[in-house]
Amino acid sequence: MSSEPTSEPMRRFLPLILAVCAVLGPLMFTNSCANTTEAPSGGVKDTIPPYIVAINPLPGATGVPTHGASFVFSFNEFVTIENSANILLSPPQQKRPVARLRGRNLVVSFEEDLMPNTTYTLSFTDAIADANEGNVFAGYSYAFSTGEKIDSMMITGTVVDCNTLAPVKGATVLLHKDASDSAVFNTRPYAVARTDDWGFFVIPFIQDTVYRLYAIKDANNDNLLNPETELVAFCDSLVRPVMTASDTTREMLRYDMLDTLSCLARHSEYELKLFREIPSQQYLVNRERTAERAAYITFMAQNARINSINVNDFRQNQIISQFNLQRDSLELWINSRRAAPDTMKITVDYYKTDSTGVLKPATEEYKLPLANDKRTYSKRSRRDLTTADTTCTFTLTATPETIEQNGYTLEFKYPIIYENFDSLKFTYVTPRQTVESAPFHVVRDSLNLRKYSVIPDITLLPGYEYRLKVPHRAFRDINGFYSDSTEVKCSLPDDDKLSRMTVSFTGVDRKIIVDLLDEKRDKVLRNYVIDSDATLAFPYLKEGRYCIRITEDANRNSFVDTGSVLERRQPEKVLFYELDGESYIDIPPASELVQTINIAEMFK
Repeated sequence: MSSEPTSEPMRRFLPLILAVCAVLGPLMFTNSCANTTEAPSGGVKDTIPPYIVAINPLPGATGVPTHGASFVFSFNEFVTIENSANILLSPPQQKRPVARLRGRNLVVSFEEDLMPNTTYTLSFTDAIADANEGNVFAGYSYAFSTGEKIDSMMITGTVVDCNTLAPVKGATVLLHKDASDSAVFNTRPYAVARTDDWGFFVIPFIQDTVYRLYAIKDANNDNLLNPETELVAFCDSLVRPVMTASDTTREMLRYDMLDTLSCLARHSEYELKLFREIPSQQYLVNRERTAERAAYITFMAQNARINSINVNDFRQNQIISQFNLQRDSLELWINSRRAAPDTMKITVDYYKTDSTGVLKPATEEYKLPLANDKRTYSKRSRRDLTTADTTCTFTLTATPETIEQNGYTLEFKYPIIYENFDSLKFTYVTPRQTVESAPFHVVRDSLNLRKYSVIPDITLLPGYEYRLKVPHRAFRDINGFYSDSTEVKCSLPDDDKLSRMTVSFTGVDRKIIVDLLDEKRDKVLRNYVIDSDATLAFPYLKEGRYCIRITEDANRNSFVDTGSVLERRQPEKVLFYELDGESYIDIPPASELVQTINIAEMFK
């Protein structure tokens, strides 16, 4: 720059530059290869990241002009810009900072004027790497002001996933002075930061005042929440900084993300849990013809209120419908012997959000043509028909590890209009090869009218083979077709290396959802819902690491509910059972483990 703003804060930040040049360079990187614009011809591969040797103007500069300001960061070697989106200005502007390379210098400027009397931070996170080997610059936060002083307060925290409590890298953390609930949707924040590999963030050099604190997974980098595509987290109450930003503060330092002890030693003031925001605007967003006699419609928001649905000239009692649990998706089937129409005309009378944000009755009509690949018996040549085209199709499955809890699962492709469950035969073959009949009962799924569970009424034993046979013509579906016969065999696992864990839940003073997860926390292996003290069995576990996730089912719907920014409602509380300070349970082979979990203590 032609002129360099000077101030007392600049001199205060001078030791940082000296530390960067004198310590990070000579001390940490004495064994680095020669840095040139060409790859070295021999020797040890360069694994040392680049580092800053000079900054103009110096950190802590005040009186920076609001128009035409630019900053020069000089590196010890030639660098490249790996991800310009990770060059972050706070407070943010509508357009991102402009970064250009000139030799070994990185020059940052702005397409918009800066605000007067404002402290800014310019952060580099995974944005810069050396030009030779791609070693990533560790990162840096540079502070300057267009006024006479540098604001000195800071806020720290951690962003985690609401379901797994795993740290979220790359989330954008927002501070808003505007306390209204709509601010995160409509206005740019006062300050921003990004989370590191540990989900940790620090927002330094901010004013001593109160803020709303949010985090979002900002897919389009506009620092605004798009609830249809982005996750969000928020702090229940207004926050006010109590920590002072300093070059030597542990939370302000840069660490190797593999240095677990140092990273965990940083003080996190707030924990924000990312969730999918429930849309508040209600309208019909999608519809599709899935078969000759089937279709579905979906709504933007949950709990859709429908007065009536009409399909062509069919009577209401000829229409079978089913909402999902969230009541934002509705399946439809026509139960009639009449030929299905080539174009299904659906008229939906429901409550829709108008332009003022108020729910009002609305009637909409949609035409759903039938695609050729979805035509079945009545619309296809006989030579093209398969068995599935003229049969009541279903699947019958059983899993050895869960048959004791879930039994056999029977799911039909279409709703059935005739059933004869009494004709099913459940038998077992003893180790001596004798065949015995056994009783069972049938449970219809509360969320899927096409799904049933066939539960044995006996204690299942190792070494026995269990068979469920469905005879011919036991069921008939809405197309008028009867089912074929089938039989599924299942035995309990007999691997002597499998383990069993029994968990006694005491102090159960609320309804909870208990999930056994694998080590990655992305697969539910067992699921229970209880509202009183109980002992739960987790049998047939392979050697490995597992987690027990416990969710407080606050509204007692047996479902894990997300949160809402507009309603200031957090997602339902999730905790992981910890054993000896670890949230993982190591299961050795061929073992029996017994655990006791006090729910009242966990949720205290």
